[in-house]
Amino acid sequence: MRVLPGDPARLAAGELASEETVRAQETAMGLDQPIPVQYVKFLASFFQGDWGFAYSVGQPARHEITSRLPASLELGLFAFAIAVTTAVCLAVLATYSRRAWVDRLVRGVSSIGLGTPQFWLGLILLVLFSQALPLLPGPEGRLSPGFEPPPSTTGLHTVDALLAGEPATAWNAVQHLILPGVVLALVPCAFLIRLLRGNLLESLRGQYMVVLRAKGVSRRASFVRHAFPNAALPTITAAGLVLAEMLAGSVLTEKVFGWPGVGSLVVDSILRKDFAVVQAFVFLSAIAYVVLNTVVDLLYGVIDPRIRSAAR
Repeated sequence: MRVLPGDPARLAAGELASEETVRAQETAMGLDQPIPVQYVKFLASFFQGDWGFAYSVGQPARHEITSRLPASLELGLFAFAIAVTTAVCLAVLATYSRRAWVDRLVRGVSSIGLGTPQFWLGLILLVLFSQALPLLPGPEGRLSPGFEPPPSTTGLHTVDALLAGEPATAWNAVQHLILPGVVLALVPCAFLIRLLRGNLLESLRGQYMVVLRAKGVSRRASFVRHAFPNAALPTITAAGLVLAEMLAGSVLTEKVFGWPGVGSLVVDSILRKDFAVVQAFVFLSAIAYVVLNTVVDLLYGVIDPRIRSAAR
């Protein structure tokens, strides 16, 4: 962050501040110290709850991130549910179906998904479903004008509205999630389809499947009880990384749909040279990746008992 263009000390001191004032501010912020020393101090302050100060808005960086984080979490979880559900259904359909055209269709859908720019798809969906066919709201944020945010319990408008007994607000929040959720889920869904389909085909061609069929196990039972669990293991690892990426927010999707999440906050902070927010966000993202990878490894033992037996 220190080699990027911009001067955080001048931002803190003000554009009209003299060079002496800027240098004094630089010393006060510790920017005149070696970068390794600055990094160690940043880590110590971070774990004490001090994530720096966002001078462009006059708020602590922790407040700025935590106030935007629920919006990104809600959108990320919604998009992840769409991506995983769709990917599993289509991958299973492509491999279990005996019709070749079904497999070709699913592969075509995944190829289109991987090659479609998210920002372009977002604009097309807005034109179609928000203007030409006004079925869904436009880039209004998390709620339409006239709807007040529900009392915050979890920070997720859909959940909070249901807890507060406001079904109309909850439905409005869901409507605002649909278009950005579909756009954000597109590429991860296409990637998971290809990965799970390939793993399923490899499992179905395994020698143990021939043995199961020879023993009289039905095609459906061998698929559900043996082929799918084996194919799901490597897919879960990829899904965990996809979830971490989604929870971190998508800059393009949030910008197109006016979504007040951390992705758009980070872009705005970079443009304003507010590097404290960017540093804290990057570090939080790294922690999220490590935690989710650990959770995925633990899930392996739940899904495949052989891993638990080997660990013993």
